[in-house]
Amino acid sequence: MPLRAVVRGAARALVLASSRLVPTAAPALGAVTAIGVVLAITATSPDARAKSAYESTYGYDRTWTAGLRLVRVDLALKVTEKDETNGYLLFDYKSSEGGSKAVPGSMEFIRSKDGSVKVLVQIPQMPRYHEQVLVDHLTRKLRAEYGDPPARRKQDPSGQPPPSDAGADGEP
Repeated sequence: MPLRAVVRGAARALVLASSRLVPTAAPALGAVTAIGVVLAITATSPDARAKSAYESTYGYDRTWTAGLRLVRVDLALKVTEKDETNGYLLFDYKSSEGGSKAVPGSMEFIRSKDGSVKVLVQIPQMPRYHEQVLVDHLTRKLRAEYGDPPARRKQDPSGQPPPSDAGADGEP
């Protein structure tokens, strides 16, 4: 059952219960009901800090440079801060919907143990689809410049690296 339905049901139950109690308990239960309604609204409202993500198998260096070129060259956005070592890129995002006003945006590049890179795009003051458009642009750019994504490296469940191949001349 979705969270929204559960919270609404709980709020209805509180209101119904408060109407059946003695008048002296009504003010306290009214406060509890108000808190329940506030929690219901908070729990079901969309997250203002939405972000879009992409899992890149192209490796950190390729993904970082493609993301930087996308923002700086392709979209002609102003890069306000960048740090390749720590994997983040801050920029001023301008949209035709937002007029001439620039809003802050960010790209975060997170290395994983399997060699892939998770790219998080955030533009908090714009609708989520603006973030998704940037993610889609980056995906197309990586594919256009580097071809199909490399296959993911499979890791042995035991955590051990695969055994070395002795080759034709090696000892068995």
